[in-house]
Amino acid sequence: MSRGPRLKSVDLQIDARWIAPVVPAKVLEHHSLIVDKGRIIDLCPTARARLQYQAKQHHQLGESIVTPGFINLHNHAAMTLMRGVGSDLPLQQWLEDAIWPMENAQVSYEMVSLGARWSIAEMLTGGTTTFSDMYFYPDAVAEAALEMGLRCQLATPIIDFPTAWATDAADGISKTLALHDQYKHHSRVTIALGPHAPYTVSDETFTKLRTLADQLNLRIQCHVQETQSEVDDAIKAGGERPLQRLHRLGLLGPDFQAVHVVALNDDDIALLAETNSTAVTCPDSNLKLASGLARTRDLLAAGVNLCIGTDGAASNNDQDLLSEARNATLLAKGGSGDATAMTLQQTLQVMTLNGARALGLDDEIGSLEIGKAADMVAINLSDPFLKPLTDPLAAVFYTARACVDQVWIDGRLKAEQGRPAGVDVNALARDVQRMRKTMEKS
Repeated sequence: MSRGPRLKSVDLQIDARWIAPVVPAKVLEHHSLIVDKGRIIDLCPTARARLQYQAKQHHQLGESIVTPGFINLHNHAAMTLMRGVGSDLPLQQWLEDAIWPMENAQVSYEMVSLGARWSIAEMLTGGTTTFSDMYFYPDAVAEAALEMGLRCQLATPIIDFPTAWATDAADGISKTLALHDQYKHHSRVTIALGPHAPYTVSDETFTKLRTLADQLNLRIQCHVQETQSEVDDAIKAGGERPLQRLHRLGLLGPDFQAVHVVALNDDDIALLAETNSTAVTCPDSNLKLASGLARTRDLLAAGVNLCIGTDGAASNNDQDLLSEARNATLLAKGGSGDATAMTLQQTLQVMTLNGARALGLDDEIGSLEIGKAADMVAINLSDPFLKPLTDPLAAVFYTARACVDQVWIDGRLKAEQGRPAGVDVNALARDVQRMRKTMEKS
């Protein structure tokens, strides 16, 4: 009696009703992802996978869609501890009257460590597998990310005046270089330069940062043109728009990530496109602070690498990138009057592959292609009120009933049914509540 062909032993097989790999830009039905040693080795019809592979772990997901892990390209993770502070204030008043005084009094290594772990737990359960952070004590954020298994870019805060982390820009740069030396060979932690904004950083400092970025192959992330008043003040003070100034100083380029970019004119968009710079939109934060709406349709049409971030929970107030993407795609349409703006596939790419490109990791993550790291998200679409369901991506981005069910990083299950693996969420929440009470008392 003859035997059938020998099945190949692999670590993980995920069968799903739908898989959206991003590359190619389509939704595959009744397919399976095959993972071994943390890498995707096959993406094929489920019927064929059953004849070829024997998996040590086999997840049959049913009415779910699997996508690449989400990439949150802008956050201030520790500010989860400031969730709700200064509600209903415009940006500058929010910063000057609510946030900066609390930071000056309360920011410490311990505060950042706890806030980062709380943020990462929330991001992880929402499908984020990689994030970029810009906050004080970035070494505490690095340790939290490694402990909980996420990838991160740490854009160290560089500001010309004293902060809780550095006495001035030179001190911030010195600490950044030490952190870079510590993590330069690490696969999950990347160090970047984080000049806060054109209105808090001098020409001299920006020039130094460009030199360092070129010498050490570092990326640069900066808040830019977050409000129209920022642009107006810059023109009044120096006769040029912030993006013009940054371009004159040599900052713009493929390694530059411009965050918020709400107050853009056509020349600004053309400049971002010509320099191959990245634009990062944070729609919920911009809506809450009434900063304005980014011209996402025009940025995409110009070929700008558009990404998405949550910003900090103090101005959002959550770390849910899927919710952020829903709002981004609806605002792109409503803000432009063009229903074809920011299509479903474009929205998925903005929160996955575009983020990977901005980080220089698009050969590693951002799409479910053979050879890439197995960073994956399963979104449950079994809610009866999603029926009739004809387009799974429409269910994901145009409803609030689709929910992240499972998250894998390097093929390891890191979150399931709203809980991060290996984390006592209730105990962490109690620590967070105690810390917040302490912050409010002093």
